[in-house]
Amino acid sequence: MNAAHGLAAPSIGTRLPKVGTTIFTVMSALAAERGAVNLGQGFPDFDCDPRLVDAVAGAMRAGRNQYPPMAGVAPLRQRIAEKIAALYGMRYDQDAEITVTAGATQAIFTAVLAVVRPGDEVIVLEPVYDSYIPSIELAGGTAVAVPMDAGFRVPWAAVRAAVTPRTRAIMVNSPHNPSGTILREADLRELEAIALEHDLLVISDEVYEHMVYDGEAHQSVSRRPALAARSFVVSSFGKTFHATGWKIGYCAAPAPLMAEFRKVHQFNVFTANAPMQYGIAEYMEDPAPWRGLPAFYQRKRDLFRGGLAATRFRLLPCEGTFFQLVDYSAISDLDEAGFARWLTTEIGVAAIPLSAFYEQPVQNRVVRFCFAKTEQTLEQALERLSRL
Repeated sequence: MNAAHGLAAPSIGTRLPKVGTTIFTVMSALAAERGAVNLGQGFPDFDCDPRLVDAVAGAMRAGRNQYPPMAGVAPLRQRIAEKIAALYGMRYDQDAEITVTAGATQAIFTAVLAVVRPGDEVIVLEPVYDSYIPSIELAGGTAVAVPMDAGFRVPWAAVRAAVTPRTRAIMVNSPHNPSGTILREADLRELEAIALEHDLLVISDEVYEHMVYDGEAHQSVSRRPALAARSFVVSSFGKTFHATGWKIGYCAAPAPLMAEFRKVHQFNVFTANAPMQYGIAEYMEDPAPWRGLPAFYQRKRDLFRGGLAATRFRLLPCEGTFFQLVDYSAISDLDEAGFARWLTTEIGVAAIPLSAFYEQPVQNRVVRFCFAKTEQTLEQALERLSRL
């Protein structure tokens, strides 16, 4: 309206001067424009279980369409508590220690806002998922990036060296997006030792907890009582149940931390979608869907890796998530963003440059593919990539 009247909008500055449109949006738009197979953005191209849809629809028909409790509906919080106890041996109180959120990103943002004060430092591990650093900066904190090593393992000595008197928290992510590596028991011991020694909080992004392969167990920070006592643990039903557009996740934390989390949550989104919460709670009465997820995605991983093995890409290990990193050094001298664009426009397969996960872009000649796709989609992408 102002522009139509020749009036200039007021200058408000920006709180996120380094942030523009995310690479995921850019590459998905380019893929759609060029008719490319989109293995860039991390979402399934197959639908969720019809039983889950029926459960949500049943909740809607039953009138579960008004505000649910701020912390989430009781049946779902109970299911979450039971699942964590069964998998990791930690029993969270469903009333005081679990909150259902509008997706995992909101849970991470809320946890950061709850505990990070202006001037605080938060250690993050690069490559780092794109929402972490803006969350820290919006809270008035400073992100201190510690690069993972060449094999995308955490260099704990470097993490320890990065701790200062201003350090408030460490953010970890396992299985790790984008690398597909996982934290092991020894990693949790190192994290626990650093957190206890320096009285630090931990924000643990575990949205791919059910996508760990080759017989390995997911090492949740919930497994270690001393670590869980100072941690926010975040997960995602969107990832677990192939319904990323529903934006339903949760956070588990000890009661004193959760009390602060909920203070922010109630003024951030207040609560999450009611019928979906009831539907997910009903669906979780059967644990088979999430218990079967490692085998489900490992089949896709193995199909995709098997096809890529016949190309000039060099496969990096994939221990978890639904992402596969590949080194394209034998194919092109382009930088990562340039190669991702070329791959999308000329070969017809979209990928994400690894450099997008660094605050100061690092050129490893590596891109990330998402294999959370139907067999038909993966085979179509592999047929195109076989030309390389």
